Amino acid sequence: MLLCRGIEVEELTICELQQHLTTASFTSQDLTQCYLNRMDVLNPCIKAVIETNPEALSIAIDLDTERSNGVVRSMLHGIPFLVKDNIATKDGMQTTAGCFALIGTRVPADADVVAQLRAAGCILLGKANLSEWASMRSSYYSEGYSSRGGQNRNPYNLAEHPGGSSSGSASAVAANFCAFSIGTETDGSLMFPADRCGLVSIKPTVGLTSTTGVIPEAKSLDTVGPFGRSVEDVALVLEVLADPNSRPSSLNPDYSSLLASKEMLINARFGMPMNRVWNSARDNAEQAAEYEALIELVSKIKDTGAKVYEVEFPSAEDIIPPDGWDWDYAEGYTGSSLSEFQVVKTEFYHGLKEYLTGLEHNESSILTLEDIVKYNIDHTHTEGGVPGTHLAWPTGQDNFDRCLEAKNESEEQYTKAFEYIRLKSREQGIDAALTHSEGDLDGLIVPISVDGGVSVSIAAKAGYPMITVPVGVDGKGVPFGIGLIQTAFREDLLIKYGSAIEDLTGPRPEPTYLNFYASNYTYIGTPPVSS
Repeated sequence: MLLCRGIEVEELTICELQQHLTTASFTSQDLTQCYLNRMDVLNPCIKAVIETNPEALSIAIDLDTERSNGVVRSMLHGIPFLVKDNIATKDGMQTTAGCFALIGTRVPADADVVAQLRAAGCILLGKANLSEWASMRSSYYSEGYSSRGGQNRNPYNLAEHPGGSSSGSASAVAANFCAFSIGTETDGSLMFPADRCGLVSIKPTVGLTSTTGVIPEAKSLDTVGPFGRSVEDVALVLEVLADPNSRPSSLNPDYSSLLASKEMLINARFGMPMNRVWNSARDNAEQAAEYEALIELVSKIKDTGAKVYEVEFPSAEDIIPPDGWDWDYAEGYTGSSLSEFQVVKTEFYHGLKEYLTGLEHNESSILTLEDIVKYNIDHTHTEGGVPGTHLAWPTGQDNFDRCLEAKNESEEQYTKAFEYIRLKSREQGIDAALTHSEGDLDGLIVPISVDGGVSVSIAAKAGYPMITVPVGVDGKGVPFGIGLIQTAFREDLLIKYGSAIEDLTGPRPEPTYLNFYASNYTYIGTPPVSS
């Protein structure tokens, strides 16, 4: 139980917290201290937070003074939040992507999204843990682990990972360390943690939210989005983060005004992509119970009066792997030169150099990916740069090694891959599936993980928006949810119909903290072949 001046604030939404602040049930200083106290108790085991903001309480006091003088900047005024440690903050904290190599560097300014949230009156509590380098460095690794933050764990079952790479951002909200948090996604890093931590998250259209000041992975795929306990929470945060100049002026920017009840589903039209998506989920024997729960929810959606059609991605065989998430897959096979990873490794190599050379202070002269790779080898006892020297990274930094190839590859190779994944995921993918003889569909209903994560990946390749809503928990006590995908800048439809589906599913499942003292690593990927 999390009490603040005798009031239980655990699981309260942003609006509920704001109501207490308005009526002076407690102050923002009180609330900030309550969250910090909770971190003191639980974070040593969950490891969701890398470091706390030494200025958090003073910021809260200043915002309380503003409130007492009649100034309330927004619905987020005085609300505490966390940001992923690849998002720059120009304050007393580090920005390191979880690695020791960047300790001591100084960023030139707050990331745009941090500046926007500060301007809205939010209180930055600290930096959230993550899968180091946003899951970029290795093909087989412990999800949620960083050398700075240690092994982040799932508050529902600490023997399980919280999903990556925005693991700490999600697990912190799930464990009630903050009211909301901010993460980043290139491919799955918002959707998967929200799914496994019983949260709502929205992955915005690439370009709707600024990535300036975010350690880049791939500029054409990267996006910044919120985690919250409800669709209302993420809608309120997205209103602050969204760039009004990035989308068509005809689209409603007041996302929270679009929140709806289940009655909104009457006469709504949705599609279920079958080949390689729902069919793969159906055939997933290990997650049969979750599949049945999702199908039952689809039946409930139909019972409200919605129409749900079986649809297809025309490009399914070309771009969606048959055996689950695989960013090396394209042209119907793994290892294609037209794959998403071809795009990512090129953009990462060049984008990281641009970020590092733009730092205000860089005492160790970490200026390129080559410098990072060397640092990890020189400090392999903590960074696991050499395969087999650190339990969290059995394959060392093999993905970094592959990214180094980008310096010798032609721009033509990159361009061909970029154009291929865009065509197959957009015109021959999501946009085609949304087009129906009865009119454009209101969204594509998809699993988040029961299909092996492939639907999340096609939305990422397209740079299109997606929302996930909690549904239930699996046999290990780990949550799972359902997703909606739309075309570019139709976050309004995702919020409208996501909130309507949320009204059907009810409140999110609360964390149970099973295996509280677990000490295992939580591997994902393909294990290395032993010699």
